[in-house]
Amino acid sequence: MNTFTVKVEKDQVTLDVQSVYCIGYSGRNQEKVKEHIVELAELGIPAPEDVPMLYPVRKTSLYTGEEMEVIGTQTSGEAEIVLLFGDSEDEIYVSVGSDHTDRGLETVDINKSKQVCDKPLATKAWPLASVKDHWEELTLSSYVKSDTDEWIPYQNETLKSILPLEDILAYLKKKEVALKNTIVFAGTVPLINGFVYGSGYKLELIDPVTDQRLSCEYGVTTIRD
Repeated sequence: MNTFTVKVEKDQVTLDVQSVYCIGYSGRNQEKVKEHIVELAELGIPAPEDVPMLYPVRKTSLYTGEEMEVIGTQTSGEAEIVLLFGDSEDEIYVSVGSDHTDRGLETVDINKSKQVCDKPLATKAWPLASVKDHWEELTLSSYVKSDTDEWIPYQNETLKSILPLEDILAYLKKKEVALKNTIVFAGTVPLINGFVYGSGYKLELIDPVTDQRLSCEYGVTTIRD
């Protein structure tokens, strides 16, 4: 059994995790997404079968530790909006995590590149109902740790860059995803200056209306080049 416990306001909520997915290519401007896919193809990264694309990942990949181990020097993370679905249809939470990916393997098989890396995830969440009316004002922000141990801004945009929440939920329904006790890494915002293979990542989901934020921070240790 794979369980994941998250703090929601004053309560501890435990999910008996049945499935974990990542939604790729979920940018709001799908024409720009398609242009980006062409650019990636020129770098050797194969085009997805569908846009957006749903990638299943390991239930055991959910990671809440401080130092994540990876194989290879070309892995990187990025801030993702994460939806956590509980036992009932109205039990939905939102948090922040990292779709850490092996960029070298990505040129061979995108789904495998996601499978081989753990998925860091914050241990706190908000009820979706508490942010639904100002969803697009939420901001995803991230920093990457450089070779000199400096935190460099990596991402900083609102959820207007991602498909609307209603479209994400409709897409999951279209794909016939069983949402009960499922966790979905549902999208990210553009990088400021492209991929950086850093030694650490700091991620935040910021609510400017309530001035609250959810955070996740982790280091990266390469156990084999």
